[in-house]
Amino acid sequence: MAKKPEMNADGEPLAVIIKKYANRRLYNTESSSYITLEHLAKLTREGREFKVLDAKTNEDITHSVLTQIIMDEESRGETMLPSSFLRQIISMYGDSMQSVVPQYLEASMVAFRRNQAQFHDALKGALTAGPFAELTKRNMAMFEAAASAFKPGSMDGNAAVAQEPTDAPTKDDEIAALKAQLASLQAKQG
Repeated sequence: MAKKPEMNADGEPLAVIIKKYANRRLYNTESSSYITLEHLAKLTREGREFKVLDAKTNEDITHSVLTQIIMDEESRGETMLPSSFLRQIISMYGDSMQSVVPQYLEASMVAFRRNQAQFHDALKGALTAGPFAELTKRNMAMFEAAASAFKPGSMDGNAAVAQEPTDAPTKDDEIAALKAQLASLQAKQG
């Protein structure tokens, strides 16, 4: 059974300490178990902080282990880092700007993640508000009703139809509403 993670003063989990032994095995001190690089990649995706220490010297080797995870991920097929980008990174070693690159890359990644979250929120908002929100809700209801007809235990194919609310608008009402929304959108653009 895994131990509950230790918390800092803010109630957030402390970094998990991973020990790397000479035989290349990784030991998670939190769960008291041996783990793999894939497990560390999963912890990273979950947002868990960890620190990898050489078991013999206690040296922090987190950076090299994270680099190894990236190499493993890149070798699995779908590459994320284009060769031209890697060449540019390599060319920066020894350059007078080398000390600035890590902060720049980190700030760029933070901005990318923030933009990604904003895009996700905007997309979610577009589907739940605005002129197409009602259409999206109706389509989802129809999809769920159709899917429930194929679930085990449904009496027959008409079970989904029988579950439709009786106060649902008719097809003519829906078409009229869509035409009105389209006309409104065209008027705003024109």
